[in-house]
Order: sequence, then structure tokens, then C-alpha cells
Amino acid sequence: MEPFKQYYSIREVEQQTQVPITTLRYWESQFPQLNPRKDGHGNRYYTENDIAFIKQVKFIRDDMKITRIEAIKNELDNGKRGTDARQRAAEVLMRIRKELMEIRANL
Repeated sequence: MEPFKQYYSIREVEQQTQVPITTLRYWESQFPQLNPRKDGHGNRYYTENDIAFIKQVKFIRDDMKITRIEAIKNELDNGKRGTDARQRAAEVLMRIRKELMEIRANL
């Protein structure tokens, strides 16, 4: 088990979220909620909250099929409760599916 990390590099965030680096940089310019720290060289460092926000935007875009930035912003502002519940449900279902696939592979 990996110890708790306070900050993650953009590459680590890309691997965790499956959101390309170019998209992360674009979202940073579109969503004021996404504001990673930067060092003197311009390297970005993301927190757990940043990663949770990225996953929420990705869920809205990919699972809810809301692709326009303005529409995503609207969903974030107005549909927060519904989005959170749907996102949690989707994550639980994905974990269950993965577990079932592992069980099936072991049979």
C-alpha cells in the first residue's frame, strides 16, 4: 500500500484518471476550481481534491455525455448532488464488476 501523498505530478494524475495531460491543462484554463500548485519551473502538483474534481468532470463528460464546457460547468453548479450520487454509484458498480471478473478468472 502506498503511503499518503500530499501532491501528485501531472503524469501521476494522468495515470490515475486516464485524462490526457493536454486535457488536464485545458481544463485548468476552463475551471477555476482546478488550480494545481506550480513550482518555479512550471511543474504542476495536484492534491487529492484536484484529482476528485478531475474525476467528477470526466464522469460528467464521459458517463453523462455532457461534452460542452459550459454545460459541464452548469452541471457542476446546478446538478452537484445528482452528479455526486451517480458518480459514486458508477464507481461502486465498476469495483463490483472488477471483483466479479476476478472471481470468474479464478474459477
